[in-house]
Amino acid sequence: MSAWLPGAPCTPRACVPAPGGAAAAPRAVLRLTAVAVLLLAGVALSPLGGRLPAGLVRHWCRALVRAAGVRVRISGAAPPDGGVLLVANHISWLDIPLLAAVRPARMLAKTEIRRWPVAGALAARGGALFIDRDRLRALPGTVARIAAALRSGAAVGVFPEGSTWCGRAQGEFRRAVFQAALDAGAPVQPVRLRYRLADGSPGTAAAFVGNDSLLASLWRVATARHLIAEVDVRPLIPPGTHPDRRSLAHAAQPARTPEPRWTHAALVA
Repeated sequence: MSAWLPGAPCTPRACVPAPGGAAAAPRAVLRLTAVAVLLLAGVALSPLGGRLPAGLVRHWCRALVRAAGVRVRISGAAPPDGGVLLVANHISWLDIPLLAAVRPARMLAKTEIRRWPVAGALAARGGALFIDRDRLRALPGTVARIAAALRSGAAVGVFPEGSTWCGRAQGEFRRAVFQAALDAGAPVQPVRLRYRLADGSPGTAAAFVGNDSLLASLWRVATARHLIAEVDVRPLIPPGTHPDRRSLAHAAQPARTPEPRWTHAALVA
C-alpha cells in the first residue's frame, strides 16, 4: 500500500444498495444506451480538444450524468479562467463529468482508467494526466506535470482523497497535489460532491467503492430512482494565502466547510 493509495473502509456489500429488480431493467437499458451514445459522441469530438467551446463541454458532461438517470444541482460561483487546481471529494465515476461540468479540466486519473472501454480513450484524448498510484517514486514527477499544466493556464481536476468513499464517510485530502498549486502560484477551487435521494437522505447507489466493477456500478446507477448529484462550488482559495501544502489541503477539505444552502438559483438539470 503506497502513500498515494490509502484504503477506504467502504465496500459494495456494506455501503451501497442492491440494484433495482426486473421492473427497473427496461429503464436502465434505455439510460445506458443514452450514456453510450453520448460517450461515443464525445470520443468522436475529442480530437478537437481545446477547440471545443467550454460551454459545450460543460453541457455534454451534465447531459451524460442526466442520461444515467441522475439529476444535477450546481451551486456557487464559476471557477476563474486560467490555471486553477480543482479539488473534490471522491465517491463515484460520475464525479469526473460532474467536476468537468463546473469547469472542463485535465483530470488526474489512475492508469487503470486507460483500459476502461470508451471512457479510457475519451480520458486520454481529453488530456488526462495518468498516475501509477502503486509507485510512490512516480509522485514527484506527477506533481511537476500538474504544476506545468497550471502554469500553462490549464485547469487540472484532482480527487485528493486517493480513493473513493461511499458518501456517508470520507477520507482526508492527501497533501502532495497541493504542492503543485504552490509551485505554480495557482489558486485552488474546492468542490463538494454529494449524492442524495429526493427526500434529502444520503444516496449511496452511485458509490464506486472497494472491489466494485464498473459494469456493476453502471447498472446500479441506471436502476436507481430519484438520485440527485449536488455539486457545491466552494469559495476560491487564492495563491499565497497558505504557507504550505498541509494547511492548503486542510483549507480545501470539504469536511471543514459548512453545508451548502440550496436556493432556487441552484441549477437543476
